[in-house]
This record gives sequence, structure tokens and C-alpha cells, in this order.
Amino acid sequence: MTSHPGTLSASIDPEKLDRLAEVAVKVGLRLRRGQDLVMTAPVAALPLVRKITEHAYKAGAGLVTPIFSDEEITLARYRNAPDESFDRAPNWLYEGIAKAFDNNAARLAIVGENPMLLSGEDPSKVARANKANSIAYQPALEKIAGFDINWNIVSYPSLSWAKLMFADDSEDIAVAKLADAIFAASRVDAGDPVAAWRDHNAALAEKSKWLNGERFSALHYTGPGTDLTVGLADGHEWHGGASTAKNGITCNPNIPTEEVFTTPHAQRVEGYVRSTKPLSHQGTLIDNIEVRFEKGRIVEAKATRGEEVLKKVLDTDEGARRLGEVALVPHSSPISKSGLLFYNTLFDENAASHIALGQCYSKCFIGGDTITPEQIAAQGGNKSLIHIDWMIGSDKIDIDGVRADGSKAPVMRKGEWV
Repeated sequence: MTSHPGTLSASIDPEKLDRLAEVAVKVGLRLRRGQDLVMTAPVAALPLVRKITEHAYKAGAGLVTPIFSDEEITLARYRNAPDESFDRAPNWLYEGIAKAFDNNAARLAIVGENPMLLSGEDPSKVARANKANSIAYQPALEKIAGFDINWNIVSYPSLSWAKLMFADDSEDIAVAKLADAIFAASRVDAGDPVAAWRDHNAALAEKSKWLNGERFSALHYTGPGTDLTVGLADGHEWHGGASTAKNGITCNPNIPTEEVFTTPHAQRVEGYVRSTKPLSHQGTLIDNIEVRFEKGRIVEAKATRGEEVLKKVLDTDEGARRLGEVALVPHSSPISKSGLLFYNTLFDENAASHIALGQCYSKCFIGGDTITPEQIAAQGGNKSLIHIDWMIGSDKIDIDGVRADGSKAPVMRKGEWV
């Protein structure tokens, strides 16, 4: 007998769910009075959508517009749609979202879909649909990647996601366990979550300040299967925790977050690296990734699982084989300590230091609020339709900062800050 999703909400602490909604609005977005909000979410996350909407209007939101997705509707397309459907995307919808961002609407995404939803579908159709969506979404994505607006991502413990993580538990227990894990990682089980985030942001800002003061020209990673030098973009700037968007609002884009990150130089990555955690991408688990870089470009790539999907990702466009982000996360982060694989990049990337293929963030340059696309490219920033993070840190990885004169300074030893 299968429980109705509505009955499973009883497994989720209502007070902590309300706190998560409050944190999303007050910390994640710091929504301003009169500002509109565009929110995307799976249908299963309706209880959190309602709570966030309530807190958004209490904060003075102009208009909250939710856009929902549904797993069964998504699967219906893959199982019944004509082949040509997979080269199309709702351009009109994405153009409308981009227009809303032009008018300073904030963006909030709730994730909670089954990360392996498309694991049984034709990988070529999945790749084609993703590419079509990426192209159509580009005008809106540029507003987010360029940090034109305040935006935020939070999560909801859906049944399908919970059963993936806790397959041996009953449905209600699985949902309760995932809910507790999300609340802990999002710092909403603290007595004053807003104050907890203020302290956490301050700690991340201190790490960013130190790295920006050092002005390293590159990072050198060494460990099992890894000897990688990641050159950093000219005029790069480290960020972590809260950041100020071009509209003047300081927000926390990711909840949870444990990283400090910056922009690598797209032409200056050399060596080889092995992933330390699986990457869950569009319904496929890609495990034991090994790649080799020459002059910033991946020239060899393999994986023990999901290799075909990995290679399709790398062929998305010219920038897909180059890096757009490098991030440092201590092995002792709360998400790492949980010992859980979330199958969700928002969480798993905060369990280990990571790199991202594809599009860079213009925010991660000195003067990022005024820098032009031409300047970004000239300083080494990468451009791509994709931005996919995967984990390369562990308690066996050492990281050194390399200065312009070639001298080195320890940054991390055995996955921890020096």
C-alpha cells in the first residue's frame, strides 16, 4: 500500500519547514518591499511553496508567481512524445522569466525532484532536451550567472527523493530522515536560524578575505589519482556565503552552502584529476570520473559508470570542456560529516571541494558588477550553456596556492583549511 503524498507531510516538522521558508526569504533572497518573486518548484513541494509565499508577502513582495513541474508529466513526455519534441523548449516561458528579471524580479528555486527520475529513459533524448532547454534558458541564465538579481535555491523532502536515499525505510521514515538532513544542513534547526546564518556568512567571508589577500595565480591539487594545477582568472575574486547582486541586494544564493569559490582561467588548467564522489546528472549517476586537461581543455575523460552521459555533456559546446568555477570546502563540513549522498549537487558539492564545467560567474571578478562579457573572456572567464559541479576533494587531498613567482603556500591539508 502506497501512502498519499499529502499524508507524508506529517513526517516533516512544520515549525522547521516554516523556519526554512523564513530563511529562504530573509537570508536567501533578502526580498525587498515591492519586489516581485518568480518561484519554480515540483508539485510535491507545495507545502513549502505556500510557506515561502506567506513569508514573501509579509516581507512586502509585490507579486509572487509560482511555476510548477511534475515528475509524472515529465515522464509522459519521454514515453509518449514524438521524437522532434526533444529538440524543443518553451522559449516563450523563458523569455517571460528573463523579462521579469529585467524588471528586477527575484528568483527562487525549490529542488526536490527524484534525482534519478530519467535514469531509465533514452540518454540521447535526455541530452537533446537538456541542450534545447539550455539554449532557450540562456537569456534568463545570464541574469543569474551575471548576478543581476538576488536569487536563491532551497530544497524540499519529496517522497521520491527520500526513497532514493533511504530505500530500506518506510515512506514516512524516509521522508522524516531527509527532512531532518535538509533542516540540519540549512541551519534551520538552530534556535535562531537567521543569526546562525549571519555567523556562518561571517566565517566564509573571512576565508574569502584571506584568499583575496594572497592573490594566488593558481591552485595545485595533489592526492590519489590527482595532480592538477588550476590557473585562476586574471583579476579573479573569491566569494563565499552572502554576496551582493548588481541590484544592490545582498543574498545567499545557495542554502545550504559551505564553499568559497572563484573563477578559474579557462586556458590555464593542466594535469589530471579523479572525482571523489559520484555526480548525479539528469537521472544518471556518473561515478569515478577521471579527466586530463591540456591548456585548459579536457582532452581525455572516462568514468566507471555513466561515461556515455559524461561525454555527451562535454560535447555540449566548446566551453563545456573547460572550467567555470573552482570551490574550496573542508572535508569536515556538516554535509560531509552526515555521511549521506544526496544525489543532488546543491548538497553534495558542499561535502567536498569541487570544480564546475562550463559557464563562469561574472561576480567572481574584481569589479564584477560592471565588467563586460568581452572583459570576462579576455581575463580568462569561460562561457558555456552548462554549469555542472563535481567533487574532487577528500581527506586525502592537499591543496597549495601558487603565487605569480612560483612560490607556494599551503591552503588545505588532508581536506582541511591550514
